[in-house]
Amino acid sequence: MNKKQKNLLARIIVAAIFFVPLYLISEELISVKIPRPALFILFLVPYLLVGYDILRKAALGIRNRKVFDENFLMTVATIGAIVLGEYGEGVAVMLLYQVGEFFQSYAVGKSRRNISELMDIRPDYANIERDGAIEQVDPDEVETGSIIVVQPGEKIPIDGVVVEGSSALNTSALTGESKPREVTVDDEVLSGSINMSGVLKVETTAEFDESTASRILDLVENAASRKSKSENFISKFARIYTPFVCYAALALALIPPIYFMATGMGNYASMGQLWRDWILRACTFLVISCPCAVVISIPLSFFAGLGGASNQGILIKGSNYLETLSEVTTIAFDKTGTITKGNFAVTDVHHNPIEAKKVLEYAALAECNSSHPISLSLKQAYGKKIDLSRVTDVQEISGHGIEARVDGIPVAVGNEKLMTKIGVKSLHCHHVGTIIHVAINGEYAGHIVITDELKEHSREAMAELKKAGVERTVMLTGDAASVAEKVAQEVGLTEYRAELLPADKVACVEELLKECKGNKRLAFVGDGINDAPVLSRADIGIAMGALGSDAAIEAADIVLMDDDPLKISKAIKISRKCLRIVKQNIVFALVIKAVCLILGAVGLANMWVAIIADVGVMILAVLNAIRCLFVKNL
Repeated sequence: MNKKQKNLLARIIVAAIFFVPLYLISEELISVKIPRPALFILFLVPYLLVGYDILRKAALGIRNRKVFDENFLMTVATIGAIVLGEYGEGVAVMLLYQVGEFFQSYAVGKSRRNISELMDIRPDYANIERDGAIEQVDPDEVETGSIIVVQPGEKIPIDGVVVEGSSALNTSALTGESKPREVTVDDEVLSGSINMSGVLKVETTAEFDESTASRILDLVENAASRKSKSENFISKFARIYTPFVCYAALALALIPPIYFMATGMGNYASMGQLWRDWILRACTFLVISCPCAVVISIPLSFFAGLGGASNQGILIKGSNYLETLSEVTTIAFDKTGTITKGNFAVTDVHHNPIEAKKVLEYAALAECNSSHPISLSLKQAYGKKIDLSRVTDVQEISGHGIEARVDGIPVAVGNEKLMTKIGVKSLHCHHVGTIIHVAINGEYAGHIVITDELKEHSREAMAELKKAGVERTVMLTGDAASVAEKVAQEVGLTEYRAELLPADKVACVEELLKECKGNKRLAFVGDGINDAPVLSRADIGIAMGALGSDAAIEAADIVLMDDDPLKISKAIKISRKCLRIVKQNIVFALVIKAVCLILGAVGLANMWVAIIADVGVMILAVLNAIRCLFVKNL
């Protein structure tokens, strides 16, 4: 509990201690003819003690011309009741309203604390070794390329590469994965991970503000600024609803008494009794009409949903994306690094007529400047240190491959389209895999077969997506049709499109978007670097395992902390649970309000029913909203 909450709780307790005995003996005090002003002052003490801040906020709202809010409703209703001599009811309404406000504040604060604890990944210091001693410094002061020391039990403060030591890392705060990750020399480590065993020396590869932990927290903190349609609707609803019920209450206080006075109808002992009865009904109407349950619980539901998803390693950039995700029925996938591991390996070299070693050597040298997984597999298969001085005039041709000069000889490495472009006839390969054709000095030299493994959860992920209501799963890849067909069959995709250039993927997504009718939405899942245009074009862009890429975080609406495709179905289930709870709260609150408003208007609901309708509904709605935090077992 923070200081403000403790203060409010103390005021509620003191006011209740003063008010409850006073209310219980109020009839006896009246029977012994205690002066009404004295009784009024006695009730005024707990009223002002517990409600002075509500009165102040209402006064500030009137001064700032923002009159119609819940503070104004409570102020008018309670003062009206007290003026009519219903001292106990007036104080009770304010007291119980503040009980509800305390509960709501505590619930929101608790959900924020839970999320903060789950996302408590930003380290406070970094260890630098100086003169043989470990010195703690502010992580902001550590430059890229520095060597930091991470002791067992400490958080890794900055992204980097292990240069000495080995250990197991707890990455659960980042990925939601409880299984420790083993790291050793040359392995990358992400800030926010917890070192569990050995001492690590890490060479930093980013500044503190650009490290994974900082960027994750920025994403979570900024998510609240992107409002969903439901939240925007509630904001507009409150702006219209509150003035409407105020004017309705005014009409309820004036029109029936005037009508009964004019017609002589109604069974009232006096004019004073007539006016008192209808004004009291109007005050009851105001208490019931307070929109707290809806206004508070809807943003809280989305906030809790975003926090629950973050805890599972799913970063959703805003509640608008959370809402759209619940409507996804078609998902398009990139292949490499999304459905497959992206761990390419050379499995065969078919040469014609140059020897295999030469074909592989020239291909590896031509690809020396590329970090693409296929290029890395070529260099790994070559197995020797790349002599960059041998390579000149490197030109990458998007969707085709690379042209370069190796030892002054023109070399082309890429797909069949590249061979056609340079006027070289390539040989068809019957092996299934990625086929890299090589031309040396304008002559076809042969081709290299590269294969990629499926991710272990790819099949299960597609099955779970179907269970979650996803109707179509489409793979978009630049690979050959034979490779695409094999992968699609193995993982259970509904369809595939092969041999696509980057521009072709955008065209395919445009086509799929046109086929999504009504409230159906399309998501695209990719690595977030090469697929940035497609991620941006889809209704929802999901970046897989791309935390090291600024392009991924910038282009995608959702970033998965690891590259597990199973997280996609979990994200959809989280979004649908959150939207289900939002709809439950809206319907529940509005139906109960409507019923109680009618009862209040016809005189069948008094102030006690009114406060139960307001505070009770708000408490139940807030409790329901907090369920959005609990998504681990979805």
